[in-house]
Amino acid sequence: MDQADQLRKMVNKQKKVRKVSRVITVTSGKGGVGKSTLSVNLAIALSRMGKRVIILDADFGLANVEVMLGIRPQHNLADLMFRGKELKDIITEGPEGVGFISGGSGIQELSRLTRDQVIYLVQKLYELDELADIILVDTGAGIADTVLEFVSASNEVLVVATPEPTSITDAYALLKTLNRKSDFVKENTSIRMVANRIKDAEEGENLHQKLSVVVEKFLNIKVEYLGGILNDANCQKAVMQQDPVMLSFPNSNTASAIQKIAAKLIDVQLDNDDKSGIAHLFNRWMKTIYKKKKG
Repeated sequence: MDQADQLRKMVNKQKKVRKVSRVITVTSGKGGVGKSTLSVNLAIALSRMGKRVIILDADFGLANVEVMLGIRPQHNLADLMFRGKELKDIITEGPEGVGFISGGSGIQELSRLTRDQVIYLVQKLYELDELADIILVDTGAGIADTVLEFVSASNEVLVVATPEPTSITDAYALLKTLNRKSDFVKENTSIRMVANRIKDAEEGENLHQKLSVVVEKFLNIKVEYLGGILNDANCQKAVMQQDPVMLSFPNSNTASAIQKIAAKLIDVQLDNDDKSGIAHLFNRWMKTIYKKKKG
């Protein structure tokens, strides 16, 4: 039995007897569209609705989430894997009770893990499933391998786009490249879109229409519309203040829109068979890495 088979059996056994969290991967075709801003504020909105939420910053190249939360984590995922830290040590408490894990260099170092280290990591991540109802994975932007591997391993994907032509083009490129991956199973993946920085509701719906029509026609992938967020000066002020807009401008158009998006996500009823859990996501992620190594 190879390592992938062992991990798969371990994950399936644990899913039957333990709680698994709902994992939502937030991504975009290009940078600068407000992906991390949405992740942070969506986490706060979900927390206010009684959900235990943890953000995993899977963009090892930047530290956008910690900057937006205004916190500096003492440890990251690499400390869990290589420096003897426990899961509780690498979870930093953010505003409104939202937990935060910095991927740091740990995401990049995953590709160099030994068999025993992978098994150890997956076992530790089962503890994370117990601590959170929802885990938001904030990926890097674009079609880099690390981004695509996380997205293809996810059961729920949230794509953020703006009215800029390049944003829609790059969002399509992301989904097109994803569709070519052998480990991507479209039937098991829910893809939803958020239109950011729109001038009105109609522009958001038109934006979704432009993307969904070509994606369904050429890729046979359905993209649901989760909602739009109006272009709002208050959001930019919040970013400059390094304070989530849900906290600094709770009555703003942005805060209201994100609260509605959170409510729509909560309305999606999932049972445990639909929830993958964070350990399962990393298990699938690692299988992709090993396939590339063998190739």
